[in-house]
Amino acid sequence: MKSGDHSAINVPESSAVEKGKAPLIATAREQKSGFKKGLGISDFLLRLGAIIAALAAAATMGTSDETLPFFTQFFQFEASYDDLPTFMFFVIAMALVGGYLVLSLPFSIVTIVRPQAAAPRLLLFILDIFALTLTTSAGGAAAAIVYLAHNGNPNTNWLAICQQFGDFCQKVSGAVVASFVTVVVFILLILQSGFALKNH
Repeated sequence: MKSGDHSAINVPESSAVEKGKAPLIATAREQKSGFKKGLGISDFLLRLGAIIAALAAAATMGTSDETLPFFTQFFQFEASYDDLPTFMFFVIAMALVGGYLVLSLPFSIVTIVRPQAAAPRLLLFILDIFALTLTTSAGGAAAAIVYLAHNGNPNTNWLAICQQFGDFCQKVSGAVVASFVTVVVFILLILQSGFALKNH
């Protein structure tokens, strides 16, 4: 053999090195699974909060009714949510959203039990977007009426009624606030679901 010649000797990896890689991969998978399980638990808790806010909004608006203690021979001064189609739409929309959130809880539990499952997260992601749209439209429409009830509109001769119907205005204002709390929770749910799907 010449001095310039070199021979390559392949040394196979020892079984100890091969065995050492497996626990590292398993640990990484377990950490990722644990992180997604944490997201699933957070999703479940957020949905519980959204259920409370949505149903509180629907119940508060649905029970908003006030009758003034004075009346005439022909008129009785009363304010109720069903006097305005916008408020009726609000009650129906928030009740539907609350019902949807209740029905979504089993799918949220699946994301906790099976953190790697992408189908339940994707389904909730899509349905949450529709629910967010409905909640935002109902809350925005009701907020416009509440603003007019508080401030009126001199250009159209719409009078502010909240000085007379204080309890009624307080209830409908609280319902609108609860609906926007629901909107914020839906935004958090959608962002969280998008983040979880991105890391699948």
